Amino acid sequence: MISGTVASFDERRGDGEFTADDGEHFYFHCVSIADGSRSIGVGVRARAERAVGHRGYDEVVDLAEEAG
Repeated sequence: MISGTVASFDERRGDGEFTADDGEHFYFHCVSIADGSRSIGVGVRARAERAVGHRGYDEVVDLAEEAG
């Protein structure tokens, strides 16, 4: 599990960037948002799982807002 912040999200394209607390950056697509909402706010603290995407690059899945 990786903790971090949603750095960007483009609702038109349905994708964004997640920055882990250690500074590593990851791509994510809206289908990777855990609650199925297809949208998430920039600056939101979240947790996610690291995965290898269909193009072979690291990305995050099961992206969920942290409680609190």
